[in-house]
Amino acid sequence: MTTSDLGTSPAQPFPVQRCPFDPPAEYAAMRGTAPIVPIRLPAGRTVWAVTRHAEAQRLLTDPRISTDTTREGFPTLTGEDSRERVADTHPGMFIDMDPPEHDVYRRMLISEFSVKRIRAMRPGIEKTAHELIDAMLAGDRPADLVADFGLALPSLVICQLLGVPYEDREVFQSRTRRMVELVDAPEAARAAVMEIHGYLDDLVTRAEAEPGDDLLGRLVRERRATGELRHDELVGMMFLLLVAGHETTANMIPVSVLTLLRHPEQLAALKDDPALWPGAVDELLRYQSVVDWAAFDRMAIADIPVGDRTIRAGDGVFVLGFSANRDERAFPEPDAFDIHRGARNHVAFGYGVHQCLGQNLARAELEIALRALFERIPDLRAAADIADLPFRYGAPIFGLAAFPVTW
Repeated sequence: MTTSDLGTSPAQPFPVQRCPFDPPAEYAAMRGTAPIVPIRLPAGRTVWAVTRHAEAQRLLTDPRISTDTTREGFPTLTGEDSRERVADTHPGMFIDMDPPEHDVYRRMLISEFSVKRIRAMRPGIEKTAHELIDAMLAGDRPADLVADFGLALPSLVICQLLGVPYEDREVFQSRTRRMVELVDAPEAARAAVMEIHGYLDDLVTRAEAEPGDDLLGRLVRERRATGELRHDELVGMMFLLLVAGHETTANMIPVSVLTLLRHPEQLAALKDDPALWPGAVDELLRYQSVVDWAAFDRMAIADIPVGDRTIRAGDGVFVLGFSANRDERAFPEPDAFDIHRGARNHVAFGYGVHQCLGQNLARAELEIALRALFERIPDLRAAADIADLPFRYGAPIFGLAAFPVTW
């Protein structure tokens, strides 16, 4: 059959994760039903949920699927008009743009996140990781792996890369945590967005007067001074890079440690053969999928047949990354954690033109952080029962609010 609109099939409520190591239980049944199924967002709107890996990749590369949040009717979890939500922050936020506009901004940054550039950054990332571990070893036990290491490492790295003073980290760390509480506290989230935006507006103004030897300084000299970038566009680009550049990795590091501690035989294999770390990082990204649906909100701008159903122009589309990464069609025994799997075809970084620009940096940070941590503290262990850990269920980026560890 071909559905005429989303109203022809009953929609289930938006699934919520309940286990730190598995996606919502409903995902498996949804995948078994169809590659796209109707779900009801918290605010009441019904959208298509993409459940399977192949269809997720296909739709994320389909030019008939838009990521432009300024389009009328673009879907939001809160039900608010996205055009109002992004009105003050949209310039330069190329994650919310379609080609060719998106491509103009992305091309300005590709070299900054290339394999060669990240390879050159690795010694600095390793030095930072070991300094943080030194501080943990010298401090009190239990330590909080979230505050003392997981959040600190990517924050230090992105601050150094972008040219953001690390002493200002509390400004963006606290606001980012509030910003992602989009559903439970939308007003506070919006206020946090504007506070970060205001801080970066001032930072860009200072860099325009005196550019430093960092990414922001280079953009000022090479793009702003030539007129290729306006002031507000540069602020938007910095906003995107700052928030995306630390929040996801900050959440991935602690949950990755917890996952490895639950699989001691695989952790032992990594200690014996460090060459296994790159593959393990991709398996952790697939297995945890801390950014499930948050980066995959879309809108159809033309009709798209998918199986025996049709996504109509104007329909909202949410790709469920956690479901796609546990699709048995793409990954045999998908609910098993296996560092030998070869999981680089996961969609944890998205797919297509909007695939995460910073994925090389994220992989490097995860590999360096985890390897250094378990080499320096081989008897690292959780200092609390898993059931007592404060997991951030329902947040756009899954993670831990705190993770006490000892050794």
